[in-house]
Amino acid sequence: MTRYVNARALFALLILTLIAACRPTPESPSLLITLVVDGRERAMPQSVAITVGEVLRQAEVELGAQDDVNPPLFTQITDGMRITVSRITQETECEEVELPYQQREIPYEALPPGETRLQQPGQNGVQQVCYRITIRDGVPSERAPTSSVTLVEPQDAIIYYGPSGDLDPVSINGTLTYISSNNIWLIRGSSTDGKRQLTDTNDVDAARGFSVTPDGRQIVYARRVQNNPAVFNRLWLLGDTTRDADPVALVPENVLAADWIPGAANTVSYSTGEAVLEAPGVRAYNDLFSMEINPQTGEALNVRPLVRPNSAVLYAWWPTRYVWSPDGSELACVYADSVGLVDLQTGNCQSLVRFPVFETQQAWSWRSTVSFSPDGSLLLTTIHGQPTGNERPETSPAFHVAVVDKLGTFTAPVVENAGIWSAPRYSPAVTDSASGRQHGYIAYMRARDLSSSISGSGQYDLVVADRDGSNARVIFPPAGQSGLTTSLNLPFTWSPDGTQIAYIYQGNLWVIDAASGIAHQLTLDGGASSPIWTR
Repeated sequence: MTRYVNARALFALLILTLIAACRPTPESPSLLITLVVDGRERAMPQSVAITVGEVLRQAEVELGAQDDVNPPLFTQITDGMRITVSRITQETECEEVELPYQQREIPYEALPPGETRLQQPGQNGVQQVCYRITIRDGVPSERAPTSSVTLVEPQDAIIYYGPSGDLDPVSINGTLTYISSNNIWLIRGSSTDGKRQLTDTNDVDAARGFSVTPDGRQIVYARRVQNNPAVFNRLWLLGDTTRDADPVALVPENVLAADWIPGAANTVSYSTGEAVLEAPGVRAYNDLFSMEINPQTGEALNVRPLVRPNSAVLYAWWPTRYVWSPDGSELACVYADSVGLVDLQTGNCQSLVRFPVFETQQAWSWRSTVSFSPDGSLLLTTIHGQPTGNERPETSPAFHVAVVDKLGTFTAPVVENAGIWSAPRYSPAVTDSASGRQHGYIAYMRARDLSSSISGSGQYDLVVADRDGSNARVIFPPAGQSGLTTSLNLPFTWSPDGTQIAYIYQGNLWVIDAASGIAHQLTLDGGASSPIWTR
């Protein structure tokens, strides 16, 4: 019995031994991956499926902020996977490139038809362009532009040419002065034989100072100043337009407006401001000075303040408009929300009429124009009206022509919805040839469409009416033609006898008879502006 039990025990032990012998021996890792980094490639056997990031930690690979790992760090490894680490750095590289100049051809009436003249040679500019260079494992792989700065502005080549075309000669009563291609021109006697160029510097700043004495002999004007950030213009004098006289530099700089003072010989008024970086590039002081000038030397004989600087008015950064009465005894002041008269003893502006301010939402602020009646008792102006719909009062497109008396006792509407650039003006007194009685007119621009009247492309008709606004009639342009476009400058002027109007149409100077409507074109170069008609 005992022998039998031992046999069974022996048999069991044999079975257990056989079972143990049949167990598989431990195998080698089942995942084999390859790591490529820093120019080396090595095998990384793994027994379990860990992430790419864990593999890099095992291999003690430190990653830079811009290094690229493929596959991404969160990816779980698989057998045969290839992990690549690309070392990435970035550098900035700048270079200067040439900016080619452009060529501009400008009609110039001082030249015979077909003749050309190089007015300004062209010069290429310089631009600095910077790139971000991406370097992958020591090899540049991407080059992306990041910035460009113009170091030197290109200078256009300007070629003047004589415009072709014949214009009928027109008799000019008095002196008609205007700006063309940033120079001052004059017509006296005949529009052909009596046309003369008075300046040739190509830098007249007509928007900020251009005034002619009532007899047409003296001109004060502003010239732009280049390469001086603190000074944008300077005042100059043409002392006698009846002969060839050299312009004389005056003292005032940074002038925003300048006018001869009626009744005061050799005396001008001017307002000033300062150059600023933000648009529109200048900031008004809203001051006003008078200055007596030596007409031969330009010496300032007497300078005195008429209006002290004022920054408390609405939109004070845009200049106050000042307008003298015909005899120089009254001075109108125009703000963004009012028209008034300056107390010449205190320098304070006393309001005659107020209206809602007009918000342009742009780098300019609207100021009305003012025209004194020949006797100086009335002011013809444009006032901002109330909303025409649901718009805010500050954005209403309604602008009306109105008459205000200098005492401020009444304001009488003359023309409703004429437009923001209506610029109404009294004519000089007109003497009836038959009866000898004197009468007069008003002229104004009337918008064809109020919705577009505020933009520079808004079209207007030139209208003449009796002084009370009655008997209004469009005298230009004829039906079917494009309207006049206007801007911050006065677009037209009456002749001294009140029978004709000079105006700018499509860049050229025209003259029209107020009674017959017969119009004549006086220039061909397309660059005319700012007409002034004097005796």
